[in-house]
Amino acid sequence: MQKTINQELNVVVMPTGYLQLEWTDAQNDIGKSSSVLQKEIYRRFSADTDSWLLFLGFCDHRVQLSPSLEYWRNFTGAFAKRLSQTPDLEILRHKAKVLIEQDDLKMHLERVPMMTGSEYLSTELLEDVWERLNRAFTLAIKSFGGTVEDFIRAYSPNVHLVGRVFFHLVENKSDDYPFAFMATYSTGLNKQGRSKHLPLKYALREYENDELLELLTTVHLSAKKSPLITDLLETGELFHPLLWTAKEAFSFLKEIPVYEKSGILCRIPNWWKGNKSSLRLNLSVGDSKPSFVGMDAILNFNARLFLGNTQISEKEAKQLLDESEGLAFIKNKWVAVDQEKLKQIMDAYEKAKAMTHDDGLSLRDALRIQLMPEKFLGIDTQEIDHDISNGKWLESVTGKLRDPALITSVMPGKGFKAKLRKYQKMGLNWLYFLHSLQFGACLADDMGLGKTVQVLAFLNKIKNDVKTSGKSDKASLLIVPASLISNWDNEIKRFSPEIKFHIAHSGAGMKKDNVPKDKKSLDAFDLVITTYALIQRHEWLQAYSWNYIILDEAQAIKNPGTKQAKAIKNLTSRNRIVMTGTPIENRLTDLWSLFDFLNPGLLGNAGEFKQFSKGLKDDNSGYSRLRKLISPYILRRLKTDKSVISDLPEKVEMKTYAPLSKKQVLLYKNIVEEIKQTIAETEGIQRKGLILSSLMKFKQICNHPDQYLGTGGFEEKESGKFLRLREICETIYDKREKVLIFTQFKEITEPLCDFLENIFKRKGLILHGSVALSKRKKIIEQFQSQSYVPFMVLSLKAGGVGLNLTEANHVIHFDRWWNPAVENQATDRVFRIGQKKNVIVHKFLTKGTVEERIDMMLEEKSRLSQDVIAGTGDARITEMKDDELVDLFRLKL
Repeated sequence: MQKTINQELNVVVMPTGYLQLEWTDAQNDIGKSSSVLQKEIYRRFSADTDSWLLFLGFCDHRVQLSPSLEYWRNFTGAFAKRLSQTPDLEILRHKAKVLIEQDDLKMHLERVPMMTGSEYLSTELLEDVWERLNRAFTLAIKSFGGTVEDFIRAYSPNVHLVGRVFFHLVENKSDDYPFAFMATYSTGLNKQGRSKHLPLKYALREYENDELLELLTTVHLSAKKSPLITDLLETGELFHPLLWTAKEAFSFLKEIPVYEKSGILCRIPNWWKGNKSSLRLNLSVGDSKPSFVGMDAILNFNARLFLGNTQISEKEAKQLLDESEGLAFIKNKWVAVDQEKLKQIMDAYEKAKAMTHDDGLSLRDALRIQLMPEKFLGIDTQEIDHDISNGKWLESVTGKLRDPALITSVMPGKGFKAKLRKYQKMGLNWLYFLHSLQFGACLADDMGLGKTVQVLAFLNKIKNDVKTSGKSDKASLLIVPASLISNWDNEIKRFSPEIKFHIAHSGAGMKKDNVPKDKKSLDAFDLVITTYALIQRHEWLQAYSWNYIILDEAQAIKNPGTKQAKAIKNLTSRNRIVMTGTPIENRLTDLWSLFDFLNPGLLGNAGEFKQFSKGLKDDNSGYSRLRKLISPYILRRLKTDKSVISDLPEKVEMKTYAPLSKKQVLLYKNIVEEIKQTIAETEGIQRKGLILSSLMKFKQICNHPDQYLGTGGFEEKESGKFLRLREICETIYDKREKVLIFTQFKEITEPLCDFLENIFKRKGLILHGSVALSKRKKIIEQFQSQSYVPFMVLSLKAGGVGLNLTEANHVIHFDRWWNPAVENQATDRVFRIGQKKNVIVHKFLTKGTVEERIDMMLEEKSRLSQDVIAGTGDARITEMKDDELVDLFRLKL
């Protein structure tokens, strides 16, 4: 696949844990070297082996890659580094096993950038990738005829394997010479497979000149960049144990990167590793509960100084500034004295201390400091050791928000009809806890987990609170895509019928909005429902001060520059909730825009966040800080979560209501009028044929006007089902899941496939009765493969029996067969032995049409329902009286 330099390669983590590479348009020209490297990575990936991961780890880390690919290069690079630093690797070859600690896995997990599929990452998945790297090396080196060093240099010419010489530095109980140094060399492996070491002086006796030179190859290599090693070689001191002053030890410790790059392993004290030997600035925020809640709440703020885990006074810290450059022994710890860094830390400490002398910090600013300490304290986060921690009260609050199981349970109250699952009760508790704190909430549960019912439970709860208190309250505003109005209408009536709501929308066939525009009339409602399109045009919606503003499918405001997003953000409310089934952490700009609505200012203004985003290239810990900051306000449970799986049926069936377009309404009404005129004039077989043909026409119109008319446009806006299909499939695509779409009409399979290819940005598959039996096996194998074939459109009869399609975990019945047995048979292509995922079944219904009313009959288990289940529903319908038929067919919006 040839790609130009304005395209970048990204890693996507699939629901199965498989790493997929995808090309996307780059925002900036990534350069020729990046383009060449990307193409080589993709070529190796396409070979369908793990060798691309090994190549990625050893490739040139100076070449710019996309954030997701850069993350995996860092992870695989850690493997490459440990592999090249494995002692006796030439002897071990394919028997070498590179290990990784759990703490390192957690560190890599914390630093995951915003990338598609990041929600599927876990320490277990990282461990699996690490094992794949081990296997890739083992297989490759087994078939390689040369040395291991030749093998690795074929990947990366500048890598030097660990030689046989090791440097050791230990603490020594002496005031004048507190450190001891010794060089050793490996003499091979003992019976237990471990390296045996001897002091380097013995090598002078054991080896001749040439052999000695070969042993000291790595030492001579490091001497080219190290005056210290040059001097030790020239004086011969390298071959003897040495006592060192703190200054000499400091010179050695600073040069460790040079030694390691040259292939010398260094055994050093733990306090030097990971910057544990330097002064650290700690900022603690929110130790006590503020006098009021919300993002403007004022929190106490403390600045402290630490050496390791030991707090030191300002006076003790200033004593360090009086020390000369090097190592100082303070409070029984060796501390690295870097005058420039110490001065920066003390300046930041003084600035933080000055902030505490004011009236405190708002919660919003206190949290922003965690994200952008350089802006508030003027520190270089890469250079200065610092951490920002939550105080006792704030830690208690954020701990509960991150783990809703810790929150006190509440009940939805009287009039609520749904039985909440355990995780849904936790969702209600979480929403109510945020309500008590006046923080905005993002409910981002996976599709099918019941976000709507959780929000309705919350609205019912706050309505009951108002009733109990005897106070009046303002209405809340729900903004949704037009295609979701019918769903909300049905769900409210079904689960929370006491909520008084009004739909402020005049779509196809609906009555025009006639809600009084004064405040008193609006106060009488609990909830007003409107659409994203109309919110800009209704001044009375913009003028009212709402209780809550709730956004469903909140990705509609992901672009902060649109008029729509600006209009919504300008609305006034007590608090805000957003709902989305799409992972919001995939794109940084989307994330900022959502939080700019939810908790304005938390992520800074657009310019500040843009600056922060730019810095992520050089500061991987920034992603960790960002996640820590936003995670309390996002509740996202996946269908794969252990806490959810046990509480969820293996098959979740949900009705998806679609509106009719104006064209659909017109055509539908015309057929109803035709039937009215002709039904009374016909009888017998002719009458039966008329009814059956009318049923077919209604189904076709409900799918798309062009299916009924026989024209070929199939424009999305002319079909409510196409609009709903897009919304559902965009979420499926964002999660890289797979879906089956069933229809009983062969003629619409091609238009559906064309439409879906535009959404999924790749080819899908079609299976109907005209597909040759010889091709069906190949089609099924393609869909069941690990490669991402996102969808298959099937005719109900051809795809209903005998197929195993367990790679999908979504089933969409685009049109209804009105025979549950037939539909269930189709669903069971996915929901069967071998399916490891929870299956979501979407049953499409057009609002107010014959589709909805026959579905209601099935639900009610009427006499007609029994006939339909028996497979004779059409026959029963043809026997209905004329007025019954007209009522069944009539459009009721």
